[in-house]
Amino acid sequence: MRTWTRAVPAAMGALVLAAVLTGCNGSDSDDKKGSGGSDDRTSFRLGEASPPQESTMQKSKGATYTVTPTKVQTGTTADMDNSGLDKEKGEAPKIPVYVWATVTHKSGKAMEIGDMDDDLVVKTDKGERTKALIVIMGEAKWPDCPAPDSEKKLSAGQSEKICKAFLIPEGQKAAAVQLSQGFTAEPLEWPAAG
Repeated sequence: MRTWTRAVPAAMGALVLAAVLTGCNGSDSDDKKGSGGSDDRTSFRLGEASPPQESTMQKSKGATYTVTPTKVQTGTTADMDNSGLDKEKGEAPKIPVYVWATVTHKSGKAMEIGDMDDDLVVKTDKGERTKALIVIMGEAKWPDCPAPDSEKKLSAGQSEKICKAFLIPEGQKAAAVQLSQGFTAEPLEWPAAG
């Protein structure tokens, strides 16, 4: 399910897309990546890298990369109020969750950061799954969580530390960060600390 939200920061309007996923492995970009490692584990501690993931994007097909979520922090209603996003009438209040991660290009053709972090999902303590907030025009402002340059390309051996914002229903907590691996594989999961 996709919801469009209009946002009005001080200087410029922002158009925002937030995708909320329900069910086991639903993701609109699940078909572009698959696991490339022999490690059968699906649960990791924050700070542990994923097994190598293989890109199936046309421009970087066959390239491999890892994702390492390092920190998960739930924001506040004040963060939401100061973000520049408008609240939709009739929509339940939401709060941000910030996920810091490191994406590392391992081998193959250069890849855009957005192709490496696109399948990150936050799962709440109520079982809801939400993809990262995408700002189409303008920007949302979050404390200590600048939007990554998703078009920046990394070559083999290069890493980038990123922060992504996710919106979850107010009153719920972030239980885990997940990395979708397509419709046929269980997502990888990093339980949130605390």
